[in-house]
Amino acid sequence: MPKSVVLFSGGVESTVLAYQLQKQGHDLHLLAIDYGQRHRNEHAFALGTAERLDASFDELDVRGIGALLPGNSLTDQRVDVTDYEAAPLGVAHVVPNRNAVLLAIAVARAVVVHADRVVIGSIAGDARTGDCSKDFIAAFNAMERVVTADFPEQIAVVAPLIGMEKFEVIRLGESLGVPWDETWSCFRGGDAQCGTCATCYDRRSAFRKAGVDDPTRYLKD
Repeated sequence: MPKSVVLFSGGVESTVLAYQLQKQGHDLHLLAIDYGQRHRNEHAFALGTAERLDASFDELDVRGIGALLPGNSLTDQRVDVTDYEAAPLGVAHVVPNRNAVLLAIAVARAVVVHADRVVIGSIAGDARTGDCSKDFIAAFNAMERVVTADFPEQIAVVAPLIGMEKFEVIRLGESLGVPWDETWSCFRGGDAQCGTCATCYDRRSAFRKAGVDDPTRYLKD
């Protein structure tokens, strides 16, 4: 049975991945990392998925990292999460080196639990952010082959959805029976998903394009 550590947020892509990997017979280890993001309530959704899939679940608190990385809307409460229409181009919504840091932790965890791989839910539409691209995954794996050379486990980071657009991921998740109202996307991190930030916009647009009913409760239509 293949063993996979999934860098897990409780969002659409990571949840679809978990359901797909379970169907494929993987021994799942879901890893949620609190890096100081304002939407850390996503981890309650991550835990719910782990319980439904009877998967191993770990939540790691590294919130101090967020305090060292101000200037973006995910980890700095002084920076507003803007609505999609007003969202500026640039790095206001990007945590520097986020996936490099989180994947380094995930690979270390994979080594000690004797996993075969680390799985991340990057998709084609994320490629505009450098640490979600195919080039980044390839470069990161090249680094890890050096870092873990003395260990018997040679861990590869894989991104099975990286060639797919979000609406295609929604269709895949629908075929797997993913309970969409048990996933979280919103950057604002309130009691309900706002419906207007960039991630909510992407989520709603993907459901429409996929032709799948969206059961999510949004604060704004």
